Amino acid sequence: MASQADHGSSTGASPDSSTGPLTISHLGHACVLVEVADRRILVDPGGFSDDWHGLTDLDAIVVTHQHPDHLDPEHVPDLVRANPDAVLLVEEQARAMVPDLDTEAWSDGTVVQLGAVTLRGVGSKHAIINEFVPRVGNTGVLITAGEQPTFFHPGDAYDGDPGDVDVLALPINAPWCASKETIAFVRRIAPRFAFPVHDALLSARGRTLYCDHARNFSLDSTELVDLAGGEPRRF
Repeated sequence: MASQADHGSSTGASPDSSTGPLTISHLGHACVLVEVADRRILVDPGGFSDDWHGLTDLDAIVVTHQHPDHLDPEHVPDLVRANPDAVLLVEEQARAMVPDLDTEAWSDGTVVQLGAVTLRGVGSKHAIINEFVPRVGNTGVLITAGEQPTFFHPGDAYDGDPGDVDVLALPINAPWCASKETIAFVRRIAPRFAFPVHDALLSARGRTLYCDHARNFSLDSTELVDLAGGEPRRF
């Protein structure tokens, strides 16, 4: 059953009157900063990137699963201390990785309201890596804010069903995926825009190849944009 939590009143600010366009910064590998309707949401502060270190003024921190490239137990406590008012939404199994932090369970169907912004959990299982590695939990996040474009970060899975998506964080390389699966995923979701994430294992030349595949074999209605380098992009 879906759970709901309200973290901030939206009184006097209906979704249609929310301010602040959807702005996204790719902070390395799987980590993404989403700014919309005057809220700042950080997704997957993992150990394969450090551009998120020192961020402040966050309203929410979302962790899709327990793997260290998505959750860095060493540095996340400092992030939480620097953002004392941020709600920390952590996939159920991943909560054991940060037992000393005040976390809220994040699972498929969970709905959290941050003013005019809605966060919804999508999915429950990590993609299969191989037969010898146990599957862990994985819950992506769909972010909506009135008439602003919708954003989806799937974590490490291609089987989530987020509904209509305008902007997709597209994992392009991992031990759990092949190019054919990446292409099938982006074509199924059919976003207006997709940008590559989950790319820290790639050389520069290899990353270009994977990006070209995503660009060339997506639907014509999808535009691949590259946010490498952390510069914010408005949608």
